[in-house]
Amino acid sequence: MKTKLLILVAILLFSCKNQSKSVEPVIIEPEVEVQEVEDELSAINTKDVKFRVLDSNYLNADEVMRPFEKYWLTFSEKDYEALKPYILEQNIVSLQKNISKGVLSYEKLTLFYLYRIKKYDRNNELSLNSIITLNPNVVTQAIEKDKKRKSLGAMHPIYGMPILLKDNINASGMPTTAGAIALKDNVTSDAFIVQKLKENGALILGKTNLSEWAYFFCGECPSGYSAIGGQTLNAYGREVFDTGGSSSGSGVASSMNFAVATVGSETAGSILSPASANSVVGLKPTIGMLSRTGIVPISSTLDTPGPITKNVADTGIMMSAMYGNDTNDAASIKSEFNQYWFTNYFVNEEMSFKDKSLGVYKELLKDTLYANAVEILKKKGAKIFELESKESELKGFLTLLNIDMRNDLPKYLKNNASKKLRITSVQDVIDYNKSDSIKAMPYGQALFYGIVNDTTTTEDFERVKSSLSIKGNQFFANDFYNHSLDAILSINNYHAAEAAVAKYPALTIPMGYQGNGQPKGLTFIAKPMQDNLLIEMAANYEFASKERKVPVGY
Repeated sequence: MKTKLLILVAILLFSCKNQSKSVEPVIIEPEVEVQEVEDELSAINTKDVKFRVLDSNYLNADEVMRPFEKYWLTFSEKDYEALKPYILEQNIVSLQKNISKGVLSYEKLTLFYLYRIKKYDRNNELSLNSIITLNPNVVTQAIEKDKKRKSLGAMHPIYGMPILLKDNINASGMPTTAGAIALKDNVTSDAFIVQKLKENGALILGKTNLSEWAYFFCGECPSGYSAIGGQTLNAYGREVFDTGGSSSGSGVASSMNFAVATVGSETAGSILSPASANSVVGLKPTIGMLSRTGIVPISSTLDTPGPITKNVADTGIMMSAMYGNDTNDAASIKSEFNQYWFTNYFVNEEMSFKDKSLGVYKELLKDTLYANAVEILKKKGAKIFELESKESELKGFLTLLNIDMRNDLPKYLKNNASKKLRITSVQDVIDYNKSDSIKAMPYGQALFYGIVNDTTTTEDFERVKSSLSIKGNQFFANDFYNHSLDAILSINNYHAAEAAVAKYPALTIPMGYQGNGQPKGLTFIAKPMQDNLLIEMAANYEFASKERKVPVGY
């Protein structure tokens, strides 16, 4: 059990069992069936979580907030309370309307989020440790957005909206640390998706905490921990419920209304897991829909950034704002798909699922929240096909991540990181951490040792990749084909690994809360390039269900 949990917690449902004899990867992985993993994950998430480290030994919260002290002379608790009805839980379209009416400005919107972060994120009994750093110039930039707004004419809805980025995504003026002290001085130019956000007028508010090195580092450690940011906590059950990982801070910050929206990244479950754990919407797009250039990698085969938002309409807006063909990313898709999804999702009561076919897993119907969600979709007209649960055969997943990380991290460090860094490889990070192991790696660095010790040959590695892709596609393809399905419904990140290797997009949306208050997400999985269909279906479900609730006490 201990070995299985090491793999489970470290790589977020990258479950493995015997695969085709034609693939013989060198690394021997434990045999874990998907249902076993789901049961273990459920057991972990409903127990009290015990943390070895809670607060960061590196970050000074007062220093993070210091650039904004002058604003608190004119922006008070009274101002914060007065703005709440116009900002809290509002979608981007509503925020822009409030700005047009004059009850809000981009400056006030930005100050509201900064004040809320100061109020709740660190150094108090409600602290959540979701923010690593803030853009010291963001208020000045917001004032400039206000000045230019009326002269611009047509604007993208993201214009003037404060956005938080997972701290493995490059953004100028702030370090990109991946939560690791070895990258504390990694000040860079903007990642491609950040360039697109800025081109469309977004404000970069700051960076969110994450599971260090995107949860591919320490082995037996809780999700949401990094040496830079400390332990991210779940507002629905502080120090009780897991935050999900690796985009832990992005999930928590979005749920807490610390920004209009956040950006996470996923290899297999790292958006779906924290989004569902924190009762928000998370989209793992088709790989290549959004650029990965300037993002600290795990796997060039499977990595993708994606939005984490409080509502589905904002998911479409964020995707539109980040999209663009990137010639420096080999996986980047140049597509004729509708880039302006946000114009299509002003859903109303008349919209239905009458022309949609959905697959649901019989085994998951034992879950009351899932069964209730399926009933809502039936009433909206969806054709429901019950599917038999299948075992997943994804042996070699860890090998894929090991070799990709070993190859891809040096490329990032050479091409997209600060030239001042003295590390060039995974081995350099291992050696750096040894100089202060208690501060830099209180949970160890077992997975990094696994990377450098993996002896898989190039030929075997290519066979592993091919086999995983085939197995992932086989897992879904027959059901999609036999029933002409538009999507398959899952829970949280239960089928994240299969969707990852099949390169199927997935979107999770709040579907309710267990008796103990723990959130759960309904997850739609669709075929590649059906991201807009996912958004459409999720928007219609959201309108019918309206399950999201703000964490109590915040």
